[in-house]
Amino acid sequence: MEKVGFIFDLDGVIVDTAKYHYLAWRKLANELGFEFTKEQNELFKGVSRKKCLEILLDIGNFTATQNQFDKWMVEKNVDYLAYIEKMNSSEILPDVVRVLKYLKNKNIPIALGSASKNARPILEKVDLLLYFDSIVDGNSVTKAKPDPEVFLIAANNLGVAPNSCVVFEDAVAGIQAANKAKMLSIAIGDAEILNEADYNFNDFTEMNDDFLESLINK
Repeated sequence: MEKVGFIFDLDGVIVDTAKYHYLAWRKLANELGFEFTKEQNELFKGVSRKKCLEILLDIGNFTATQNQFDKWMVEKNVDYLAYIEKMNSSEILPDVVRVLKYLKNKNIPIALGSASKNARPILEKVDLLLYFDSIVDGNSVTKAKPDPEVFLIAANNLGVAPNSCVVFEDAVAGIQAANKAKMLSIAIGDAEILNEADYNFNDFTEMNDDFLESLINK
């Protein structure tokens, strides 16, 4: 049987840090004198911090010098880090630990593939770092999803062929990246929005062990 590998996005798949990103971006928007809504925050899913700031400034009809742009990037991250500093294992999304334990018990290689530059400290905060054989995050890539770079690096680190990898994602850009990498894509979230995925689930509670076993033996 060909070796398989599992790759997980972080935000919205393992933990819900989107709320902290939103609070930090909203704080910056308010400081610049405009509102930033939860609906507008949907545009930020699976997007790099640089691109998020570009979108935010566009929403506020703001232009920035490079120095201002760099300053606001840092400010947002400082605020975000202050929020996640208080994170703990209670913020892990439902049944994520069960799935990770199941795969670990089967000796399946597991990687994280995330745009977040804070992935490692977050995994440490919620006590999940030990499950991952490779962490590929925003510090490791030059191209943002939907480019498949993050997942291709993860597959290489795991020593698994891309077409033998399974990706769990909650963003359209992430699903598109997995599909471009010829990986099996599993969406966590709204099936209507994430309709390009091979499989759709609202969360991991809908994934039983038989389904996981079918992925391992795909």
